[in-house]
Amino acid sequence: MLTSDRGPATWFVAIAVAVAGLSYSAWVLQFALPLHADPVHSFLSELDAEGKPYRWVFSTADTVAGVLAALAAAVALARFPRGPLTVTGWIALLCFGAATVADARVPLRDCTDCGGSDLFPQLHQPHALTSTLAVTGIAVAAFAFTRAAFRYRYGPALREFGALALAVGAAATVWMLVADNLSGDYALGIAQRIQVTAMSLWLLALALEVGRASPPRR
Repeated sequence: MLTSDRGPATWFVAIAVAVAGLSYSAWVLQFALPLHADPVHSFLSELDAEGKPYRWVFSTADTVAGVLAALAAAVALARFPRGPLTVTGWIALLCFGAATVADARVPLRDCTDCGGSDLFPQLHQPHALTSTLAVTGIAVAAFAFTRAAFRYRYGPALREFGALALAVGAAATVWMLVADNLSGDYALGIAQRIQVTAMSLWLLALALEVGRASPPRR
């Protein structure tokens, strides 16, 4: 089980993960702010690149998401029941949080050529490492918790909705990886936004499951 009581630790983890999920979806503010980023072809890293207007908005949101995710995972590891799958999931979520904070602190530099022929210009910068670690961390966490949800029959928030979010995110990731090896334009901005949205929704599903604080049905 994720947790077996509704004590302060449970509520803290549930709320922290939920706020992290909402903060991680702050990229949608690009449609409300006077920005000129093409959502079809631009990467989200461009929103908080060095010198970009409103960089502080997206950088702050990522920092909040990372700090809360890491704190929630640390509390869960210390206070929640431990099993191989859930421990793996919480450790991976902790890594996601740390990498997301680093992602915000090491922004994309000189993004004037981000829309050029190179599909992934970020890969030539340190920002790529932190982004890769963040995505890998939450992917491992999602796989671990999804497997645990089916094995121990958690509620639908994580077993069904969470699994759907994981599947959508994985499909978007495959889209990006395959397109990286092809010539032409494959709307990678859309793919990345789907990927990040799926990650945010999965965090919300995890928060709902923790908030339920009910034992698994054997």
